[in-house]
Amino acid sequence: MAAATASASVSLNHHRSVVPKHHGVSLNSRIRAPARFSSNGFTSRIRATSAVAVEPELRTPAQDATEAELFACPICYEPLIRKGPSGFNVPAIYRSGFKCRKCNKSYSSKDIYLDLTVTSGTKQYNEVKPARSELFRSPIVSFLYERGWRQNFNLSGFPGPDEEFKMAQEYFKVAEGGVLVDVSCGSGLFSRKFAISGAYSRVVALDFSENMLRQCYDFIKNDESIISSNLALVRADVSRLPFPSGSIDAVHAGAALHCWPSPSNAIAEINRILRSGGVFVGTTFLRVNPSAPTIFRAMEQSALRTYSYFTQEEIEDLVTSCGLINYTSKVQSSFIMFSAQKQ
Repeated sequence: MAAATASASVSLNHHRSVVPKHHGVSLNSRIRAPARFSSNGFTSRIRATSAVAVEPELRTPAQDATEAELFACPICYEPLIRKGPSGFNVPAIYRSGFKCRKCNKSYSSKDIYLDLTVTSGTKQYNEVKPARSELFRSPIVSFLYERGWRQNFNLSGFPGPDEEFKMAQEYFKVAEGGVLVDVSCGSGLFSRKFAISGAYSRVVALDFSENMLRQCYDFIKNDESIISSNLALVRADVSRLPFPSGSIDAVHAGAALHCWPSPSNAIAEINRILRSGGVFVGTTFLRVNPSAPTIFRAMEQSALRTYSYFTQEEIEDLVTSCGLINYTSKVQSSFIMFSAQKQ
């Protein structure tokens, strides 16, 4: 344990040796193309060829997700039946039980999060994910994530959580009042910001790591403004998201793309759960340019053995091939924030 801690501590001092983490539309409105930001050191790209005006679907009472119907079975995607106290917040959901009306499987909270993975409730079977996912299930990494690990991202051009949040909020303006899911949320760094903002009717902090969700709870348990807000902690697989199709207004994935076992499966799932006109915003590390200094390229080659870094062109190709439109991106050094919409 001591050796692991020491190793993690040392890695924080290197540029790319840190293995980064993997997080409502009004009825009468027309979805706008994502906003273009002022430069301020960033370069922005908006593909005019993919800019399509999207007319959002009208919501009927049957389409609006209730507190019980927001969550769906990860096996058959049927809305779950909820039994327990009303309210969409951590304490109420913790005391509730959920059951699939189709496959009859039950789901409940484990510790302080609702476990909506396919393997929830298994007693003998244990599924191990690739190293890029398993690393963040470690209690050491979960503890360190906001205590030095995430702060080191600025060496690669990340502008910092506060600025990244402001940038994401610009893209999410068209989704204000709706439901936001922060996939691969880690310790809830951005989930907390989204919940406190009051801009969304519900915020779901979602991650596959049990320890990241426990760490998220440790950060909010003594803050009444968050613990009683419209926030839920959910364990789920980004490639099997537990929401009905077309039920979510906004999806955020901060520093996550490079950690997903299958980015294409994950983005296809994000497309599935978004409403028409819904917005997806993600950030990640770009692959180092071939002209970059040798030391940076050597660091990247080491990290690439476990993580998947992409070029700007590859990310755009991936996102649009999964059916999303109005792609735009903003780049600073190795940092990229990209956004797209559900058609």
